[in-house]
Amino acid sequence: MDKHTDIIIIGGGIIGGAIAYYLSKVGFKVDVLERGELASGTSSKCDGNILAIDKEPGFDSQMSLASQKLVQSLSKELALPFEYRAPGSILVCETEEEMLAAEKWVKDQQAAGLPFRMLDQSDLRQESASFADDLLGGVECVSDSTVNPYLLTYSLFEAAKSYGAQVHTHTEVKNITRELNDFIVHTNNGRFRSQRVINAAGVWAPRIGEMLSIPIPIKPRKGHIIVAARQKQVGLRKVMEFGYLISKFGGKRKVDVETERYGVALVYEPTESQNFLIGSSRQFLGFETKVDMKVIRCMARRAVRFYPQMADMRFIRTYVGLRPYTEDHLPIISHVEEVPGFFVAAGHEGDGISLAAITGKLIEEMILGFKPSVPLEPLHYKRFKERMIR
Repeated sequence: MDKHTDIIIIGGGIIGGAIAYYLSKVGFKVDVLERGELASGTSSKCDGNILAIDKEPGFDSQMSLASQKLVQSLSKELALPFEYRAPGSILVCETEEEMLAAEKWVKDQQAAGLPFRMLDQSDLRQESASFADDLLGGVECVSDSTVNPYLLTYSLFEAAKSYGAQVHTHTEVKNITRELNDFIVHTNNGRFRSQRVINAAGVWAPRIGEMLSIPIPIKPRKGHIIVAARQKQVGLRKVMEFGYLISKFGGKRKVDVETERYGVALVYEPTESQNFLIGSSRQFLGFETKVDMKVIRCMARRAVRFYPQMADMRFIRTYVGLRPYTEDHLPIISHVEEVPGFFVAAGHEGDGISLAAITGKLIEEMILGFKPSVPLEPLHYKRFKERMIR
């Protein structure tokens, strides 16, 4: 017998959790289908930042700011704490060329109403005595915050369940068929029936789309992270090199061949447990998730360039995550008109933690017919119709 529900959400990561929370809170009967455990995919292989500092000025940064405000509210609404802190973040510059680009970045962000400011060398010295002496300055965004992504995912799902949502782990979607206005979702744990399905499957979203003959232009982008042992902190908040932006958006940097090949750029994140995370790398290698020690060594060298004393520090472990990449670096948060009742909420690449809250809110607003918190056009599925990734 089919299980009937108002809305089926496919995917038990942080995006699925945010959608389940906002929809169940307003009274929808929600069923979440997750093929493994909650937060067992990309949401467990990432850092925990809610950032505007690395977003392009304009729509991208405005959407991030809206998500930051929602996460601040969630820190008070949700019963389970998720290590929310809002210390701000920093981009550091190592060349005059980067400083000039940073000044333009700050002016553009300030013009869009975001709390950005330039930092000089003395500001960096006050921030951390561990910075390399030759760093020239940087950029600060005071609104940026951080969370524990595991805890936020579980906190969202626990709250959703308190509003009646049902979460089905180890439930893999095998096929989706149509019967009149209903979707029939076939799984290893029976059939689920609903007039609305939300595809929040991250890097696996294209496989769900194929079941309905909908091509979804998302591909996995491999990223490594190093977890350092608990020791003296070299900094108290998120730090990235300005070259991270260039790497993120596919530009060319003046770095060695390996750093460029692996898309390595410094990302430093202290955690509440007094460990810290070091990133990052970017590679297109399909669904391959094996740790590559050549990449890890390259990331470690890059970290030492900005924090020389890290050369004597120990790391606990490394891991790899797959980021759901789109060619314009914006997620797909959209109803798909070709299949009425089918929604996509995926393609956030490395911004899934940052944009989970606003994604959940936008899906709620779409389904209720409310005015969206941010314009939907830049996020619509149809933007790829003429330039689909092959």
